[in-house]
Amino acid sequence: MIYLDNAATTKPCAAAVRAMNEALTETWGNPSAVHGLGLRAERLVKRARDQVSAAMGCQPEQILFTSGGTEGDNFALFSAARRMGKRGKHIITTAVEHHAVLNPARDLEAQGFEVTCLMPGPDGAVSKEDLLRALRPDTILVSVMMVNNETGAVHDIASMARLVHQRTGALFHTDAVQGFLKVPFRCGSLGADLVTVSAHKIGGPKGVGAVFFGKNVHLPPLLHGGGQEKNLRSGTENTAGIAGFGAACAEYSENLRQRLRTMESLKEQCLAGLRAAAPEAVVLGSHEAPHVICLAVPGLRSQGLIGALEEREIYVSAGSACSRGHRSHVLEAIGVSPELIDGSVRVSLGFQTTPEDIHGFLRGLREAIDQLK
Repeated sequence: MIYLDNAATTKPCAAAVRAMNEALTETWGNPSAVHGLGLRAERLVKRARDQVSAAMGCQPEQILFTSGGTEGDNFALFSAARRMGKRGKHIITTAVEHHAVLNPARDLEAQGFEVTCLMPGPDGAVSKEDLLRALRPDTILVSVMMVNNETGAVHDIASMARLVHQRTGALFHTDAVQGFLKVPFRCGSLGADLVTVSAHKIGGPKGVGAVFFGKNVHLPPLLHGGGQEKNLRSGTENTAGIAGFGAACAEYSENLRQRLRTMESLKEQCLAGLRAAAPEAVVLGSHEAPHVICLAVPGLRSQGLIGALEEREIYVSAGSACSRGHRSHVLEAIGVSPELIDGSVRVSLGFQTTPEDIHGFLRGLREAIDQLK
């Protein structure tokens, strides 16, 4: 099997599986309980919080555990709007965000907020100049994703956050789900007030993620109940998932720059191989991130190409795995033709991708194209 759909989800690393197994079989108490088993579970959650915060470059108390990127993005937008709504009603985001940001923004628009969606250039990124022009005295929130999940475009979040804070009192949020452990950053120096990440994109389990809070950011609770997570997200913690998340962070943040150099080399190998093995393929977007390549073969539909690759045990996806059945709003925004959008395929690498995987994909792609044509 050749798995090249890591932007959709990654295979849990062995360290994460071990940590989850320990939590499920040995440390399965309620972290809020005051007896020994509960205290052991509480220590496990604390250890994971330390591991996640170390990988994100912040203090442990600045981490809020969530059920994943979608919940984190929803929390950032809705809670920030509730907190800042008396100061203004203007929100800025981009037309290439994940639906976990775009749909809450539309919901807030229906509640009376005004939303400005910045349009990207052909590379898939929005410009700082357009962001500057969109800022207003009543802007209360800016949300710009770090790395686009379809095109691999990368935004300079540090300079954008600095610009926003220099000109307004708005909060700055970034969806870093595709950027975490792919584009090196430290939340402590990034400048963003809120940063969303997800475990299953970095070798951890599904169903757990985190939001980073700046030290001066105080938002209303997401869920009310027993007061867990500093009363911001009540409910018994997903102890096993959190343990797996922490273990994956510890595993893959070690020697991260070398890991990313290897991933970048494999991506360049894939791009060079595409030019030789499938010269008719068109690469879409900037593919600036080290793990995402979006391509299309004129005349072929994505589902046919994906199916032909799967016959060869090669797994890729059509754009965002979270938008099944819908034409890509990201590729539409950067001006890609409907024909190429309908034939677009995303190839995404992970820490476990090998040179042999790339060779096998290129060989399989050539065979699939010839078969379909």
